[in-house]
This record gives sequence, C-alpha cells and structure tokens, in this order.
Amino acid sequence: MFGYVQGLPAFLAYFGTGLIILAAFGTLYSALTPHHELALIRAGNSAAVAAYLGAILGFSLPLASAAANSVSIIDFLIWAVIGAVVLVIAFFAAGATMKDVPRRISEGELAAGAWVGGVALAVGMLNAACMTY
Repeated sequence: MFGYVQGLPAFLAYFGTGLIILAAFGTLYSALTPHHELALIRAGNSAAVAAYLGAILGFSLPLASAAANSVSIIDFLIWAVIGAVVLVIAFFAAGATMKDVPRRISEGELAAGAWVGGVALAVGMLNAACMTY
C-alpha cells in the first residue's frame, strides 16, 4: 500500500513551495505596480481584479510548467523567478502600449485592467510553453 504514496513527499515539497512562491509573487507584483492592486481590490475595484487575476493566472502557468519539468526544488525556484521577472516585464510592456494604465486601473476602468490581465495571461501561456525541455 505504501508504494501508492511513494511520491507524496516530493508532491508536498513542490506543492508547498509553489504556494509560497505564488503568494510571494502576488505580494511582490502588487508592491511593484504603481496602483497596488490588493488595496484597490479590497475597495471593490473591478479593473484591479482583472489585472491582478490575469497576473496571478499568468504566473501560475509557468509555475506549473516549472514544477512539472524541473529536476529539483532549486531548479523549480530558478525557473519560478524567471517566470516572475517575465510577468513583471509584461506588465510594463502592456502599460507602454496603453496610456496611463495605473491611473486608469485605479479609477476602475475595466478596459485597462482587462488589457493588463490579458497580456499577463498570454505572456504566461507562452512563458509556460517555453519552459518545457
């Protein structure tokens, strides 16, 4: 019977590490963006929800790919950091293509939030696909 749960320690290590990394990314991402999504979300700002959720989903895709393809926890951490850096760059790239994105998200303009979230999700999908080796 114990053969069935032989991989449980590795699962717990990767899953626990992944949750910690995801929480750290969410906190760091909100701190790095000029409009601080978490405070805006608590205030009921739908644009901030769209942007932040896109970033979280966009990061979870490469995070999952890194977990599936890494050979060790250290390898997983390295690829998770790469995925996070790519997503932060994507935020600033999305902002460069639309004028005043932080202000527009802060004011609740859903188009700006959806744009940033959509770019993050698309970049995250590409990022995840490129992490297979």
